[in-house]
Amino acid sequence: MTPTDFNAARRFVDTPSGRIAYVERGSGPVALFVHGVLVNGYLWRHQLQALGEVRRCIAPDLLAHGATTIRPDQPVSSAANAQMLLQFIDALGIDRVDIVGNDSGGGMAQILAALHPQRVRSLALTDCDTHDNWPPEAFKPFLALSASGGLEGALQAMLSDTSFYRSAAALGPAYEDPDRVADATIETYLRPHLASPQRTRDLARFLAAFDPADTVAVEPGLKALQAPTLVAWGTHDVYFDLAWSHWLARTIPGTRRRVSFDGGRLFFPEERWQAFNDELRAHWAAAS
Repeated sequence: MTPTDFNAARRFVDTPSGRIAYVERGSGPVALFVHGVLVNGYLWRHQLQALGEVRRCIAPDLLAHGATTIRPDQPVSSAANAQMLLQFIDALGIDRVDIVGNDSGGGMAQILAALHPQRVRSLALTDCDTHDNWPPEAFKPFLALSASGGLEGALQAMLSDTSFYRSAAALGPAYEDPDRVADATIETYLRPHLASPQRTRDLARFLAAFDPADTVAVEPGLKALQAPTLVAWGTHDVYFDLAWSHWLARTIPGTRRRVSFDGGRLFFPEERWQAFNDELRAHWAAAS
């Protein structure tokens, strides 16, 4: 799925949190794919394309990301985004979902599952915010840059020279092979954040709202969560150590499988999509 195809397929639904953009493919039980910071639903394009025969795959854009639009005073924390996801499935008339999360989206998926377990058919977590492991040390310089007013300049720099996006000084460490990330993908991820000054401010607010208290608070709910859970983790993630996959597997009693992707990094669901999709297929089949 090209960026042009993806953007053309976007739909919108109004919720109390904002006008939420999303793309969906396929039919059957709903699988809800939740991305993390700086990217958008395009992260899940390979899942949307390849898993439509077994699930109605839906990838929304988070608050302050992609084509989703919000009020300037709309809260954008992880807890607020989890609340938005609940509003989103309500607005679409969806009762239960198989939720899949990555990065910040994985933390939001945990919050939703812990607080509203009746709405979650199954859970799949990849390298993500967990308990008190975030914001990652490797990401703190970017947070400081944003807090000091440098966010717009950083985004402009990554778009004007996409090799900078792929470098160790930017998002390169999120990928196993950053040189294979297409310019069009970088454009799709970052350009919406510069669509207007308000969009840039929204992203800055999103970054400023990072607070592990949101995920620590739902630990009791995770310890009671019976939803069949898959934990899949890249072994070489510089942001989220492999140890956190073991923490999740121990904490969530519904965990059915914990799998490591040798050499994988934060965005392995995008890079190793065939293998990850195989894991999702098996997970959903076993859960049902």
